[in-house]
Amino acid sequence: MKQRGRHRRRKRGQALRAFLAGTALALTGAATLISASQATSGTDPGALKPISSPASLGDLRLSEEPLAGAAADGPARPVGVAAVLADADRSLRTAADCPGADRSALPVAPAATRAHCWDETGTGSWRTGAVTTSGDADDDGRWGANRVILSGWSDQRGHSRVAFVDAGDPDHLTYTWVTLTVPARGEPAGRPLVSALSGMVWYQDKLLVTAADGRGLYVYDLDRIRRVSTDSAATAPPARGDRYTLPAVRSYRLSGARIGALSLDRSTTPDSLVASESVPADADRPTRLWRYALDDDPSGAGLLGTEPREVYETKAAGVRGVLAHHSRWYLARAAGEHGTLWRQDGDGARAARCGTDETYLCWSGPAQSLSYWEESGEVWSQSGRMLFSLPLAAIDRALG
Repeated sequence: MKQRGRHRRRKRGQALRAFLAGTALALTGAATLISASQATSGTDPGALKPISSPASLGDLRLSEEPLAGAAADGPARPVGVAAVLADADRSLRTAADCPGADRSALPVAPAATRAHCWDETGTGSWRTGAVTTSGDADDDGRWGANRVILSGWSDQRGHSRVAFVDAGDPDHLTYTWVTLTVPARGEPAGRPLVSALSGMVWYQDKLLVTAADGRGLYVYDLDRIRRVSTDSAATAPPARGDRYTLPAVRSYRLSGARIGALSLDRSTTPDSLVASESVPADADRPTRLWRYALDDDPSGAGLLGTEPREVYETKAAGVRGVLAHHSRWYLARAAGEHGTLWRQDGDGARAARCGTDETYLCWSGPAQSLSYWEESGEVWSQSGRMLFSLPLAAIDRALG
């Protein structure tokens, strides 16, 4: 178990770059060339507009809802993250060993510097969701002695699971599955969470994930992971043979808006949870971006402030991933096979361009979430069966 004292903010003059040592991957054939006819698809969302209307702020207010009937630990003794990683039974492949069809989902520009693909066995009928890392959990980039990536997935029924990835060796990532559960009346161990996991953030020993309708957040305690027992009363039914389950311990509910994506921002004091509103790509209305303060009290009381802070509107719709760092906001937008990645602030917006036609459609269209690993300087995301990262500095260079 991680000592809470290690969660105190340790401001650094520079972010460490040890985890990025070595040369970038040559991702041959990483993306399909984009035609000139697509050049007009990227629409400049302009500058961010601060908003402060009581009605809009009221829509973004959270109410905490303790989970009635939350499952007790029972005969299945809780285990920690380290125990789950030590029991990893699967491996990701490096980009060079991934099928071309999978690699085509990677961004064109800026290009990924690390990329891995998931084995089709166990993921073929599942859809990728959000990503978070031990770089979110603690500012030293580790959970105990481990570097960890958490990757969210859901199946056709919406059942949710998270891959716990041991990222200690960047060339050999191993993982195992954990089913997320929520309390259910008449089911002592709860039932599988039904949600697409469009947003997910690991902070201290808690994991926050979006609820199915986008109007809420579930909170999970990562010290309460359970190994599946043959006693059906001890653990909830896992998702298709998963060996671990994780029960929700708390929930929050939004008054009005729907959350589309989440990320953590460690550039604020205190740290903050960043959210984007779920607005369809063809909607004729702006998208709201906002943040909640996270409690840095070592006791962990409260965890999440319920009043929205620093609320903006953007003309961007169809936002799949959101990231904020200092005054800059980064938005990943879906647009078919390839999407756009914009950086916005109060002065305007910029997007990466690729190809001789200068199209904005350079990012991965299916990409879900953006997660900044401050200690290493990397931004992590995933698209289709590809898990990938690149330095935030490379994104800023591509955006000018």
